[in-house]
Amino acid sequence: MIISSQQMGSQEELLNALQAEGFKLTQATLSRDLKQLKVAKASTMRGSYVYVLPNDTMYKRVSTPGNIREMMSTPGLLSINFSGNMGVIKTRPGYASAIAWNIDSSDLPQIIGSIAGDDTIFIVLREGVNHEEVRKALTEIIR
Repeated sequence: MIISSQQMGSQEELLNALQAEGFKLTQATLSRDLKQLKVAKASTMRGSYVYVLPNDTMYKRVSTPGNIREMMSTPGLLSINFSGNMGVIKTRPGYASAIAWNIDSSDLPQIIGSIAGDDTIFIVLREGVNHEEVRKALTEIIR
């Protein structure tokens, strides 16, 4: 959440931001976590380097960031729209992969599969399923 809402150029900055939110961890733990999450550093237009999330090549930032506790308590799902047997789910930045994993691991009979980006999920529905039925099933597992 911090990386998607603020420009962090060093582990020290990130560690201080995490500590300000009440998270206690060491630099070594942070370094391992960043590697596991596949967080990378990328150049900005001004030539400085900031941490970016996977699939975040446009340096997408949340326009009105809240604090981390607020962000964690707000659902990641923003909208679900359908066209025929296809659906597009919009999420908050960084949520799509986790939500798509929940969809795929739930084995919903109405959905063949999903593909996720940073804030968008594409789903393919089985032929003849009712969109409202799919919407209801999705909101039950996503919340």
